[in-house]
Amino acid sequence: MKIVIVTGMSGAGKSTVLKFLEDIDYFCVDNLPPSLIPKFIEVCAMPGNDIENVALGIDIRGGRHFGELFGVLTDIRAEVDCKIMFMDCSDEVLLKRYKESRRSHPLAKGERIINGIMRERDMLHEIKRRADYVIDTSHLLTRHLRAQLGEIFLENKGFESLVITVLSFGFKYGIPADADLVFDVRFIPNPFYIAELKPLTGNDVAVRDYVMEQPESGEFLEKLEDMCNFLIPNYVKEGKNQLVIGIGCTGGKHRSVTLANELYTKLRKVGHSVSIIHRDIDKDAKR
Repeated sequence: MKIVIVTGMSGAGKSTVLKFLEDIDYFCVDNLPPSLIPKFIEVCAMPGNDIENVALGIDIRGGRHFGELFGVLTDIRAEVDCKIMFMDCSDEVLLKRYKESRRSHPLAKGERIINGIMRERDMLHEIKRRADYVIDTSHLLTRHLRAQLGEIFLENKGFESLVITVLSFGFKYGIPADADLVFDVRFIPNPFYIAELKPLTGNDVAVRDYVMEQPESGEFLEKLEDMCNFLIPNYVKEGKNQLVIGIGCTGGKHRSVTLANELYTKLRKVGHSVSIIHRDIDKDAKR
């Protein structure tokens, strides 16, 4: 029997993970008190139950019972194949999600939401350290999260805890506050000044071809790929679980979009977990 313990920050995507696992025939139970896990596994393993894969959602909603999880996990991992998946997310994104949903944090009754988030992060520090998988959903769309889960549970690919976001942007709209690495591609000739290319974006073939025909573009991309090949394994080794690579041009519509797409394709090709965001691609059109 295979068991997956799904835990992590409230609002980080545990429900999405459990729904995905249910869709691929995992027997899923949410918010089971940790003290009942051994008995539940015993029942699942009884002859005739025909349950091969189990997913258990465990979080701080269990209150004081959550502290029992560490002892229980030590015992069951010695007996069965049990993996821990920890869903994480930045405080800023979690706060935004709570405000948009108008829900209160389970640890912030009558207090500011951020106080509950900080309290929960302290409580979960040790379980995150013990986790087999840590997935940061700060910049992951639901379809990207499901794709990553598919690689883990359906394709049996090696899991890389570092989630990479390639982010194109326009400098005139500001540098992304959460970018770990920022690259300025304004040295490349600008399609904006070519009448037939101006209304298009880096997602259009004509703009992509124009940008990539410039010798500076190919050389830049080659050096950037080489840097990523060096940095990413070292980030993984040090336990970093989120990397945002910002590529900026003037308006975030042509050059940065093209080169962000090229880098995204290269990183995906070698097996990294990567998503892409074009932050400012439509802003000129809205002005």
